[in-house]
Amino acid sequence: MDAVTWGQVLAWRMRRQFLDRPDGRGPVEVARRLAGVQAQVASAADLAVALRRGAPAPLGAEPGLVKTWAMRGTLHLLPCDGAAAYLALCGTVRNWEKPSWQRTFKATPADLEAIAAAASDALAGGAALTREELTAAIVDATGSSHLAELLGSGWGTLLKPLAWWGVLCFGPPRGARVTFTAPEHRIPGWAGLPDVPDAARTVVRAFLGAHGPATPASFDAWLTRGASRKREVREWFAAAGDLAEVDVEGERMHVLPEHLAGLLDTAPGTSVRLLGAFDQYVLAGGTSSPHLVPPEHRAEVSRPGGWISPVVLHGGRVAGVWADTGDGPAVTPFPDARLPADELRRSVENYRRLTT
Repeated sequence: MDAVTWGQVLAWRMRRQFLDRPDGRGPVEVARRLAGVQAQVASAADLAVALRRGAPAPLGAEPGLVKTWAMRGTLHLLPCDGAAAYLALCGTVRNWEKPSWQRTFKATPADLEAIAAAASDALAGGAALTREELTAAIVDATGSSHLAELLGSGWGTLLKPLAWWGVLCFGPPRGARVTFTAPEHRIPGWAGLPDVPDAARTVVRAFLGAHGPATPASFDAWLTRGASRKREVREWFAAAGDLAEVDVEGERMHVLPEHLAGLLDTAPGTSVRLLGAFDQYVLAGGTSSPHLVPPEHRAEVSRPGGWISPVVLHGGRVAGVWADTGDGPAVTPFPDARLPADELRRSVENYRRLTT
């Protein structure tokens, strides 16, 4: 089995994710390469794409991208032509079947089925409804007034399963308010959800194409926060077709066969890059990976409330955090980091160019 170092892996990921050299690809191509862009914070999604394009990228109404709840139950921008596969795989978690979930949210699987049917009716014919309008329609149809507060919550707890079932996605905003619509009216050529093996092939290969080499466990941490059955995730990797294996400093990991030679030829990097909050490079690599985030600094990167800080990369590894003070990035390197001053200055100037 071929062997590589973590320095090679991180440099290869940066190249695959257009971080070592932005190439001007459009937002859809960037989102497709990254296996989706987290969009819980819209400005963070804009920055993630801009850094990889080398040009500003406001994504509010970008054709070819759909906004919906996806990996880890968080909002993402997905390429329209692959969105159904991501949704199908996210829906395998079925956390709403757990008694603890039902006790917490006062909803049963039967409630969700009734909500889904009511939402489908309300969104038929191409309707785009605000959260308040959709909630009113569901409560009126089901009589489930006790669920109104949860349906109207910005966290979307009861709406996430509907997204994963292909019932709804985000529609065009109405002023400052979001709307929801049916995927068939938002996504060209929508044909419903694929079977899980077909979905797994699409998503696993997309993930490995940007975030490999990886293990089934690291893939599932990115997809469901590790909530899937191990046997199930192994089956997804088997459905992905022939995969190559490499030894990464003693750990056996998967990579697409067509990428193996390029990975072996990759030299460790030394560049400095600023990434925004919730960047896919960090989310998919995993803040618990000691090869990406020094364990003693993890709390500075993965903060309370699910907040993932903007970070500074040095050679692909997180070497500090930063915050925008309104006058540009204020960088806080980790005490043991040795950031080349010229490289850091260029990254700060690049951020200013992309955001002003």
